[in-house]
Amino acid sequence: MAPAAVFVGAPGAGKSTIGEAVAGRLGLPFRDVDTIIEEKAGKPIPEIFFDDGEDAFRALERETIAEALGEFDGILALGGGAILHERTRELLASQTVVYLSVELSDAVKRVGLGGGRPLLAINPRATLKYLLDQRRPLYASVATHSVVTDGREPEEIAAEVAALLKV
Repeated sequence: MAPAAVFVGAPGAGKSTIGEAVAGRLGLPFRDVDTIIEEKAGKPIPEIFFDDGEDAFRALERETIAEALGEFDGILALGGGAILHERTRELLASQTVVYLSVELSDAVKRVGLGGGRPLLAINPRATLKYLLDQRRPLYASVATHSVVTDGREPEEIAAEVAALLKV
């Protein structure tokens, strides 16, 4: 068993919004890894970061992704930093991965100024630009399909992705 598709991309790319819309179009279940992590930990991600640190969060994230890739057969959205770990990228090599790309201006409009996003707590615009620049090559390296989301409505993007997946 494996997901029908795994969504990756920066904060604000639309992984959850588009993933849920695509799942609905294809009649598949949808799960967001961040939500699974919060359920496992019994607390929101910002609290995991502040109470336990980013390393503990990333370890829990890697474990959760590995489990989901083996047990879940719907549409799975990963957190923006999930692709930073080499083992996660290796696991994604055998998956259908949809990279939702977003440029800084659209990402800032979508995420706001970092509320509830621990890595964007200080100087969100500069941090988001750094994260986009750092992670873009990693997202592209795991992608089966790349879809530009800038200036587009979620339903339009979901229709394109659903057509690409042909499940």
